[in-house]
Amino acid sequence: MILLFLLATLPLPQLHSQSHPPADRTAQIESLFSQGQWEKVVEAVPLASSEPADLELDRGLALAQLKRWSEARQTFLAGILGYPRDPRFRVELAGVAYRQKRYDEAKKYLRGALWLEPGDAYANNFLGSIYYLEGNLEAALKYWNRAARPHLADFSFQPPPELNPLLLDRTFPFSPGMLWTRDEFLASESHLDALDLFPQRRFDLEAHPDGSFDLRVEAPIAGTWNPQRPESWLSLFRGLPYETVYPEFFNLNHSGLNWLSSFRWDDQMRRLHSELASPLFDNPSLRFRFFFDARNENWNISRTIMPSAPAPAFLNLEKLAVGAEFHFLAGPRWQWSLGAEYSDRHFRSLSGIPLQSSEFFTDGSSLSLRGGVQRSLVRFPERRFTLDSSAGAEIGTFLENPLGRYARFTGDLSAVWFLRARGDDYEFRSRLRAGGTLGRVPFDQLYMLGFDRDNDLWLRGHPDLRGGQKGNAPLGRNYILLNSDFDKILFNNGFLTLKLGPLLDTGRIYDPSGFFGSPKWLWDTGVETKIRILGSFELVLGYGKDLRSGTNSFFTTVTR
Repeated sequence: MILLFLLATLPLPQLHSQSHPPADRTAQIESLFSQGQWEKVVEAVPLASSEPADLELDRGLALAQLKRWSEARQTFLAGILGYPRDPRFRVELAGVAYRQKRYDEAKKYLRGALWLEPGDAYANNFLGSIYYLEGNLEAALKYWNRAARPHLADFSFQPPPELNPLLLDRTFPFSPGMLWTRDEFLASESHLDALDLFPQRRFDLEAHPDGSFDLRVEAPIAGTWNPQRPESWLSLFRGLPYETVYPEFFNLNHSGLNWLSSFRWDDQMRRLHSELASPLFDNPSLRFRFFFDARNENWNISRTIMPSAPAPAFLNLEKLAVGAEFHFLAGPRWQWSLGAEYSDRHFRSLSGIPLQSSEFFTDGSSLSLRGGVQRSLVRFPERRFTLDSSAGAEIGTFLENPLGRYARFTGDLSAVWFLRARGDDYEFRSRLRAGGTLGRVPFDQLYMLGFDRDNDLWLRGHPDLRGGQKGNAPLGRNYILLNSDFDKILFNNGFLTLKLGPLLDTGRIYDPSGFFGSPKWLWDTGVETKIRILGSFELVLGYGKDLRSGTNSFFTTVTR
């Protein structure tokens, strides 16, 4: 319905603007056309490249009215050969393809017409409407905006969220009666992501007779604790296989305040983590986060420290970190953050550690400041491709000798590509990251490449745990890492979604001290299964193979 409404309210392309056949024949054919005598129009205009453009167009339109799609298509193709600079034939070919539900072909011809005449309101509206029907709202708005559409009359939320009305209003930056732009849509998406309350949402437009539209957003608040709901208990105990629980409370006091926690009682790696995150001044673009992290972990670095220790190398790490961060959304494609952290660590029960590496195991406290910026570099909504980037820096000082001032830098490029025009099937993801460190840092500040549920720098053929203890994966002050995944949906019934696909990880980690790092470039491959339950959390089951050593490993984790 929305496609028909949008197309009906725009003027049809002008049919007689380029060539001038004899007046009497033109008048006769126009008269037949206006009277709807389609058969006679077809008879009067034979299929020939020598016919004037307007008459060839009349013939094709008459055949389309007769639903003789193949002949109409042939006529319009002949028109393109005879008049390659006339966009009207491509627009009408798109109409034929649309009638036959060949949407990809219709989009191709419309893009060709717009390359010739970018400001054609009819073609822009037509192309935007096809993208909307495919569920690609960003691409639809890109082309609708060129035709000065859509104008929004009202906005509604289904179901109505129990959220501060001022905060909800600021999440959607638009004014009634004004044009709803692609940038405003992207800004709303960024606000919803920042609130961390609406993991699933859908935008629908409903047309009014006056040409305006109502916007309806379907986005239930997920994760709200309710002891009567089974999904609340599933979310709380989703980490039981790893001796972990996740107490989480969302939208406290209807203010967008979220309290996320985890508690792990594993004897080898105990951890308590908690954080509060909330919008500031009822503004979704401003967000404050306070975090607390305490851990007590046993490490076995016998295979990690270099040169190989003559005896097993063990240690116990106790660490406490508290900090705060401020996030600001500077626009639909920009955001930045600024934060500070205090941490204190103690190394105990050191055994088999080379004396020359003792500076890595210095007890004491540190203070640091950190900042970051994120930028969406490329958005190609027609192909459902995005390329995002981020960069971060941290400067700090350790309060104990021989450590002192230090700096860390990170960079990130992340690409996502959905190969199909609609849905979440056939998803390709690739992420390139790098990090570096200046100055001396303790052991707990080293990067790690390997699979660990506390670490996101995954080499999925390199498990970090050995005998339940951390330290099996390579460590170092500098790294480069590339992760690639391809997911195919095997099953989806609303309650459970099952994805399966291959993975490829490659990277290198190194340290100027020579005590840590990987002597060679690392390559891992494997396969990964992702099981999303009730749209609230995801269970990951995978198999990874280290292509250097040939060792195999299995890994599991659970994510929100």
